[in-house]
Amino acid sequence: MHLPKTETEAADIIRDHADARRALAIFGGNTRSGFGNRVAAEAALSSRSISGIVAYNPAEMVMTVKAGTPVVEVEAALSAANQMMAFEPMDHRAVMGTVGEPTIGGVFAANISGPRRYVAGAARDSLLGIRFVNGRGEAIKAGGRVMKNVTGLDLVKLLAGSYGTLGFLTEVTFRILPVPPAQTTLVISGLEDEAATHAMAAAMATSVEVSGAAHLPESVKSRFLNGSLPDGAATVLRLEGLGASVEARSQKLQTILSALGASVFLGEDESKALWQQIRDVTPYAANPAKPLWRVSVAPSQGHKLVAALRLEAGIDAFYDWQGGLVWMQMDAQPEAELLRHYVKAVGGGHATLIRSEVREVIAAFEPLSPVEAVLSGRVRGKLDPAGIFNPGKMGIS
Repeated sequence: MHLPKTETEAADIIRDHADARRALAIFGGNTRSGFGNRVAAEAALSSRSISGIVAYNPAEMVMTVKAGTPVVEVEAALSAANQMMAFEPMDHRAVMGTVGEPTIGGVFAANISGPRRYVAGAARDSLLGIRFVNGRGEAIKAGGRVMKNVTGLDLVKLLAGSYGTLGFLTEVTFRILPVPPAQTTLVISGLEDEAATHAMAAAMATSVEVSGAAHLPESVKSRFLNGSLPDGAATVLRLEGLGASVEARSQKLQTILSALGASVFLGEDESKALWQQIRDVTPYAANPAKPLWRVSVAPSQGHKLVAALRLEAGIDAFYDWQGGLVWMQMDAQPEAELLRHYVKAVGGGHATLIRSEVREVIAAFEPLSPVEAVLSGRVRGKLDPAGIFNPGKMGIS
């Protein structure tokens, strides 16, 4: 495995492999090694030795970091200044059964986002600038430290979520936000999936600024907070901000939704722990042999998708992003064709196979349309003409 310590070293390695047309498996800490289809490469290139915070002035609300910097190091620096990454990136180690340290470059390369995604945007929406090495071994800078500097902005967004197939990230610049001084979570008990979907929609339609909306059916609810949530399915709504504001808004929300059923508030520590467990899909870490899907559909359609699938396959599921993100664990086989059939039937979306023992015969990412495939191929041809970066990762070769 190649572990360059500088961008220049990485460029030299990439240039040599491009000249010889030898493929490279590209990653950071490799904590998401099960993502995507298997990579057809004999050599690996990791960014984890290209590490360190380059520039950070809390008053500017922007941070520039080398791509191999551990996420824990970034979060520690932000925490010291009472700041955070608003998109609260998931830690995949538990559900993927991996070890090591997630890197900040890996977060943006995979566009990793958590429960606040539907109100704060994805990781790519916070990304302002990047440095990367293309498939010719050329170092490229795109974007900047402010959003109004649009030079190369589309290239910045393009690299985010490309899973190392378009370039080798060496540096990222991203926007940050203050940590909310207070938070609480309203837990409504006993709602079925459809009723919970309507409740979350009603909460989002109010002016109380809900920053997290998830539904935990009874089959999975006991695996959160060590089983301490109230009896019945749990529909959970997070509110954040100044203490007095959170108190007033939470009481208003409880009053608005009072007709739906019994509800309680979680204290701040419990609330933080719950949303971290939702973020990291904690309930599905216990059975690593079972296939795990991440399915994105319209928020009003998630419960319909699950209901249809339950008639034909054994599944367990819970909902984030107001019902638009469905975490789905299959009891036996991945059931890819069945799942993608019903995703289309409910209006379309994306089904990504996160974990499975039979990845070789299943497209892990939502298959591209013919037009999308042509455009994707053209883009890759420009940035990686020799096709050495993670070949097969985002599509079966």
